[in-house]
Amino acid sequence: MTADVDAAAIGRVFREESGRSVATLVRIFGSIDLAEDAVQEAFVIASRKWPADGMPPNPGGWITTTARNRAIDRLRRTARGRELVGELAVLEQRGHDGAHDVGAVRDDQLRLLFTCCHPALSVEARIALTLRLLGGLTTEAVASAFLVAVPTMAQRLVRAKRKITQARIPFRVPDQQDLPERVGAVLHVLYLVYNAGADGDGELCADAIRLARVLAELLPDAREAVGLLALLLLTEARRAARYDAAGGFVVLRDQDRSRWDRALVEEGHALVRALLRENEPGPFQLQAAIAAVHTDAATYADTDWHQVLALYDQLYARQPTPVVALNRAIAVGEVAGPGPALSIVDRLDLDGYLPWHASRAHLLRRLGRHREADQEFARAAALATDPAQRAWLQQRIAEESTV
Repeated sequence: MTADVDAAAIGRVFREESGRSVATLVRIFGSIDLAEDAVQEAFVIASRKWPADGMPPNPGGWITTTARNRAIDRLRRTARGRELVGELAVLEQRGHDGAHDVGAVRDDQLRLLFTCCHPALSVEARIALTLRLLGGLTTEAVASAFLVAVPTMAQRLVRAKRKITQARIPFRVPDQQDLPERVGAVLHVLYLVYNAGADGDGELCADAIRLARVLAELLPDAREAVGLLALLLLTEARRAARYDAAGGFVVLRDQDRSRWDRALVEEGHALVRALLRENEPGPFQLQAAIAAVHTDAATYADTDWHQVLALYDQLYARQPTPVVALNRAIAVGEVAGPGPALSIVDRLDLDGYLPWHASRAHLLRRLGRHREADQEFARAAALATDPAQRAWLQQRIAEESTV
């Protein structure tokens, strides 16, 4: 292969463009399986042609056109398929195909995103389908994200697509009255996709941000969609600083803030400022505002914890979950001290949740209850799946033993 069009370059195009192509072909042919198979065939052809001929000026358009032709070839092998090809030809003559129209493609992505995130599907199926069909991940990569065997994930994807067909889940944007609830389901999926990659797979994080951009651009009046985008941008801005040069885990207090991505911070802040002017905050908007306060501080000591606590008060009023209460308690600890914060933490039923044990350990240590703190650090370390985070928690115990 030539240096400019190697396997990695084609892989990047697949990740970035396959979702658009699949969405367009689903709209044209009405079949997820046909669209997905045709796009995969198109990339196989690309892997043979591009290294010799060079990458085309519009790789995504080339893939969509090639995949469309492959799908038509498949359909011509059956009587019903030949009927569909004839119907397609009539639509094309009338100018209704829209396969290469940018606006049509973006609408196709939105329709497919709502299909993948339909409430009739389990949350797990929604995430897997979104990653596979719109995120451009292979089945192997989706399986890795879920920590399951490849055949298991392949079966789950087949079942999810079969459910879409059997339940006649429509390939369309929901009606206006159903839109707020359905947008919330999509936002939740994209948030989970980002979190799945937050501790290592930067491409998963990039996929979530890319899809969040699409949703925010296509639904500019959906303030929570803009709020999620702002939250993901501000979280992503700090992600590289969560690990030092040696791969060690670094908590927010100790992060080198010069490593934060200032361009992402500025973009996230601009979105948050625009949302605040609307003054209709939802949960994702409030979380984005909290992230904006953190990224606005030059040092940890400069953090406006009173503002953080006020925002968490609003968030808890709208979303009174134990996890929100735990995060609010951390702010309480900075404003009112570890005692009041620990009294909140101890009332939460979060045993087995790593951040709860780690937060409790930190508060106990601030109160001088070192033996109890070490026990909590040990429990947190036992729950850690990230080796770097586990090592950091274990180091907290070792530090105490040397004092």
